[in-house]
Amino acid sequence: MAQAQFQVPQVSEGGAPPNPHFQAANYGNPITALFCVIFKGSAIAFYIFCGWITSSFIIHFVVVTILMALDFWTVKNVSGRILVGLRWWNEIDEQGISIWRFESLDQQSMSRINQNDSWLFWTSLYVTPAIWTVFGIVSLLKFSFDYLLLVCISLTLCSANIIGFTKCRKDAKKQVENFARHAVAEGMREAMTGGLAKGLQKTLGL
Repeated sequence: MAQAQFQVPQVSEGGAPPNPHFQAANYGNPITALFCVIFKGSAIAFYIFCGWITSSFIIHFVVVTILMALDFWTVKNVSGRILVGLRWWNEIDEQGISIWRFESLDQQSMSRINQNDSWLFWTSLYVTPAIWTVFGIVSLLKFSFDYLLLVCISLTLCSANIIGFTKCRKDAKKQVENFARHAVAEGMREAMTGGLAKGLQKTLGL
C-alpha cells in the first residue's frame, strides 16, 4: 500500500479528552469536523421533519438522497483524510475484479492526529447507520415501503464508508505492526553483528 502524499493537518495543543459537545477550541480541524456531521444531521433532521414542510414524497426522497450523497463524498474524500489520516477507494481491474486501495499517514504523523477529530469521525460514522436502521424498522412496521427504500439507499451510502474506512484502519495497523517487527529484527541483527565483531576483535587481540 502506498502511503498518502497529503500533508498532516495542524492539530491543537494539549490533547484534551474527547468531548461530545462541539467546541471549536477542542478540535484541530473544526471546519472539517463540522462538515463531517452537517450533512448526516441535515439528512436525518429532514427525514424526521419533512412532513411539516411538504407532503411530497418525491421532494423528501430527492433532498435526503442528495444530502446523504454529499455526506458520502465528503467523508470519503475530505473528512477521513484530514480528521483520521485515512483514505480509501475501490477500483475494477481489466478482469472485472474489485480491488480495494488504501492510503494512510505514517506512524509519526498519525500520532499527531487530534483525538477529538478522531472521536467525532468514528462516532458519527458508526452512529449514523444505527439511526437509519431504526428508521427502517419503523418504516417496515408502518408498511411504508417507499420510505423504506429511501432508508435502504441511505444505509448503503453509510455502509460503504464504514466498510472502506474499517478496512483502511486495519490495513494501517498492519503496516505499523510490520514496521515494528522489521525494526526489532533489524535491531537484533545489528546487535548480534556488532557483538560478534567485538568478540572477534577481542580474540585476535585487536
